[in-house]
Amino acid sequence: MKSLSSRQLLRLILAIQALAALGIGLAAVNILGASRWEGLLAGLGSVVLVRLLINANNFFMSARYASPTPPDFRLKPVKALRMFAEEFSASMLQSSWTMPRARPRTRIYGESEAPPVLLLHGYGCNSGYWSRLTPRLDGARISHATVDLEPLTGDIDDYAPRVQQAVQALLAQSGKDKVVIVAHSMGGLVARAWMRACGTDHVARVITLGTPHHGTCLAAFGIGINAAQMRRAAQGRAMKDEPPECAWLRALAQGEDAGTRALVTSFYSHHDNIISPQTSSELPGARNLAFGGVGHVALGRNARVLDVVMREIAAAAGAGRERVA
Repeated sequence: MKSLSSRQLLRLILAIQALAALGIGLAAVNILGASRWEGLLAGLGSVVLVRLLINANNFFMSARYASPTPPDFRLKPVKALRMFAEEFSASMLQSSWTMPRARPRTRIYGESEAPPVLLLHGYGCNSGYWSRLTPRLDGARISHATVDLEPLTGDIDDYAPRVQQAVQALLAQSGKDKVVIVAHSMGGLVARAWMRACGTDHVARVITLGTPHHGTCLAAFGIGINAAQMRRAAQGRAMKDEPPECAWLRALAQGEDAGTRALVTSFYSHHDNIISPQTSSELPGARNLAFGGVGHVALGRNARVLDVVMREIAAAAGAGRERVA
């Protein structure tokens, strides 16, 4: 039996939420005597409240395993509330509107001197995750492509051939010899697994956003082979003399040299609500850039983060011109 794609799964979840809202609304009207408008508000409000509580629980669970927040990144209550609102709205928009409608896309700008960009999404997502970055790439006339990593619960190593195919197609269509990869969360591990399998000859830069390079404790609550490959033992629960990363992550790290690590820029937030401890995103030998006040899903939509992503892409283009010269 063919497994559901993320698009199909999200549409199914939306249908279940709509039925739940309808049931609650009808109960409010027929049992409590509410008006139709009040029933509608009760149904929709209940679904939104459940989604809000799920999002809040992610922050609560991540706080249990969190790395210490540096003083310069600590948030006052108003900024913390603003961060929560941004993360909740990002999660709602992505899962309820953008990703259920998304399809992989390719845009080629023949006049562009910049290396093309391949966008890799994270666990449980699809190419619709990049709805805020792709307009920026279009505005800068930078060739780019998105790819859906399927099956949803598959082995991360098995995504490498799909990435290789996408890279070769993007290079052939753009006429360039190197790509920049921008990857969110699990997508960063996919990019590293692809480099281990296929080499780095065609890599200008790999930019990861909120990637659990050393695993995340919250992966214990995920399903699938890929979730198991992102697991990390909580502080004090790792075996004696054994690192907290799972065996797959340790093997991935052992398969990389200094040159490969130097190609990576790792963006992460000290307030990530999925990657915990948050410093798990710090990759030795890579360029690590820390942010504060940004949640996990919002990393792909936050204007501050995307400004720096675009600068990193521009820097990769400049480095490429220097090599040619």
